Parts: sequence; structure tokens; C-alpha cells
Amino acid sequence: MAHPLIEEGDRVFLVSDDGEEFLTVVRIGGKFGTHLGVVDFNDLIGKPYGTPVKTSKGKTLYAVDPGYVEDMFHMKRKTQVVYPKDSGFILMKLNVHEGSRVVDVGVGSGAMSYLFAKAVGDSGKVYAYERREDFYKLAFENLSEWGVMSKVELKLKDISYGIDEMNVDAFFLDVPYPWEYTDEVWKVLRGGGRFCTIVPTTNQVQEILKKLQKLPFTMIEVWESFFREYKPVPERLRPYDRMVAHTTYMIFATKVLRGDCHGSG
Repeated sequence: MAHPLIEEGDRVFLVSDDGEEFLTVVRIGGKFGTHLGVVDFNDLIGKPYGTPVKTSKGKTLYAVDPGYVEDMFHMKRKTQVVYPKDSGFILMKLNVHEGSRVVDVGVGSGAMSYLFAKAVGDSGKVYAYERREDFYKLAFENLSEWGVMSKVELKLKDISYGIDEMNVDAFFLDVPYPWEYTDEVWKVLRGGGRFCTIVPTTNQVQEILKKLQKLPFTMIEVWESFFREYKPVPERLRPYDRMVAHTTYMIFATKVLRGDCHGSG
């Protein structure tokens, strides 16, 4: 958690005016080397975030507290992550808020679990499932570094063997064949609970839609997001030449209760 003043053990994001970026942890008496020169942490401790610091080469870096985007793009990872342009929309569509109980399946490096954990607050919980031990260990390391493990119950388990929770508010599914698990998703969600899965190809979208439309779900939607960044030069305002285009398809649905469904919810 960020403090008003930078302290021992705080994570800081060092940025330059020309876009160089570095994420590190402050240690008393420590130093951090970059191609722009070495930063002495003693020049930062006790200073407010936003403080400029000179490197050994005379370059200026600004120490700011890292946010979700900085954490995501600089974290240790072995998997593709959900881009901010998608993850923020998913968080809103799933209506995750203080006190929510969320199941996150296919944790990977832990980015979505981190976002959910920040949103559920101290009164909510994220139940995160990962079947691969190497991904589980990496997610545990990342979530611990981000300081959210108290809000996440991380499990090394394949959901093919069952899901432990019931009546959860939201369910996020990031696996190769999500249509194989939609029956279990429906059972686990509370009435009115929200579901999202992500897939990269249209044929996968078709498969998940077929399954969702056979179950008591409503508000079934398919989304794709496009964001374009602009060069922040007032005299020559224009988009950057390249953009991150297709990243994923997002499929959403909401559980409803019907007299002919598999249970009462």
C-alpha cells in the first residue's frame, strides 16, 4: 500500500520525461542501476511520491507509486495477460465491488486476481483457481508482492474436479475450452450473478454462445474493445502509428432462475 512518504520496502515506479520506465522496491542504503545511471534510494526515503531524483549520470527520474497498469506490464509473467482496455471493462461488467465474492479460473500470472482483489476490498474475497503448478507459484509470488494475498484464496486445482464455492457474485473464466464448464459456472453463481469468459477466436465465441443459450442465462453479450493512443504533442496532435488491436473477445452473461432449471440457486 502506498504511503504519503516513500519508506523502506515501498514499491516505486521511476519514470523519465522521455518515457523510460523502471519498477523497483526501495531499500535503505540500496541502489538501483539503469542505463540512465544509478539511483540512490537514500535520496528517496522520506520524500513524497512524485519526487524527482538525479541518477549518477545526471538524468532526472520521478518516483511515483505504481498503479495497476504499471504492475501488469512490469510483472513477472509466463502467460499473456488481459490488457487494461479489456480488464477494466470486465471489472465493470461483472459489477465487482466492495464485498463481492469472485471466482477467477485460469489465474496465469495473477493479473486479473489482483484487479478483483483491489475491487472487493477487505470484506470481499477472490477464489482463484490454477491447475498448473508453475503458474500457481508465479501468481502467488506476484500477488504477495502486490500485497493482496489476504483477499485472495489461491488454489492449485483443476476445476474439472469441482468448484468449492457456491452463490458467488461473479465468475471469470480464462481457459481454452470454456464451454466445457458453463454448467458448473451456472450452479456456482447466485441468482443474478455475472459471468465472463474470454477467447481469442470467433469459432470459440460460437461454441460458448451455443452453451450459454441452452442454460438459464440472460444479458448474453459479445464485446471486443479497441483503444488508440495519441502522441501528447500539442503542435502535432495525432495518433501513434501503431496500436494494440485485437486482444480478445469478451463474452458476458447473467444467471437467472427458472422453474425448469437444474436447481434453485
